[in-house]
Amino acid sequence: MFKRRIPLLALTALVSAITFGNSVTALADTLDDIKSRGKMIVAIDPTFAPYEYTDANNAIVGYDPALMAAVAKRLGVTIEYQRMAFSGIIPGLLAHSFDLEGSALNVTAERAKRLAYTVPTSKTVNGPLVRTDFTKIPSKATVESLAGLTGAVKAATAPEQILKQFNQTLEAKGLAPIQILSVDTVDQTVAALMTKRADFVFDDLTVLAGVVKQYAGKVKTTGELGPSQWIAWATRKDDTRLNEAISNAILQMKKSGELVALQKANLGVTFELPSKDFIPAQ
Repeated sequence: MFKRRIPLLALTALVSAITFGNSVTALADTLDDIKSRGKMIVAIDPTFAPYEYTDANNAIVGYDPALMAAVAKRLGVTIEYQRMAFSGIIPGLLAHSFDLEGSALNVTAERAKRLAYTVPTSKTVNGPLVRTDFTKIPSKATVESLAGLTGAVKAATAPEQILKQFNQTLEAKGLAPIQILSVDTVDQTVAALMTKRADFVFDDLTVLAGVVKQYAGKVKTTGELGPSQWIAWATRKDDTRLNEAISNAILQMKKSGELVALQKANLGVTFELPSKDFIPAQ
């Protein structure tokens, strides 16, 4: 039987096309998936006002959603949020359950081993919140003034890690450790404080300012305590194109002044944010 031969040039073109097609498939990543489907799937814990929380209509609002909406507009896509407890966000990201992490995430050297941070979106400075009738912590708190007390904090957060570091300091000085009560939401930390299951709440002062306003005359902050940290979002380490696209959008907003406007509108303060060299040393 006569077998039709494929001309050499045609065969070469066919092999090249197959190879190119495989290369495109191999190079396809999360950014390509997002552009293809027209939306990005973002994990968020909307219990962290003023950064991210729900309004009376159960809509997700706050600084991060406002900023994320602006980034999505620049990428030409929409957002689909997956709500979850903060403690589940990093494991879910690493398990490819969604495209990126969109809650306020403190930048730490330990997390940077597993995640890729976008450029910072804000800055956090922490401190204790107490009931106004509580006198064991002075108006300007020190680590030593927290010895032997119970502190409520959101689980798997930088404030929780800071309290653990405080305990190392207290142990070295022969003082009683802080009893750490870890819960899922800011509301739960405040509930623990108001029911006297906790002596203080430890969190970002921007967050605590909203609690002071809500519980006017019943609670107060006691100054800054512990290190300050940058806040950013995170992608998986191999999603370099997605990370760069989001970071570039944030930097464009920084240059245009839109980022500062969002900070003023949602946080009540502004921060001068770095564009590089913001990961702390090991």
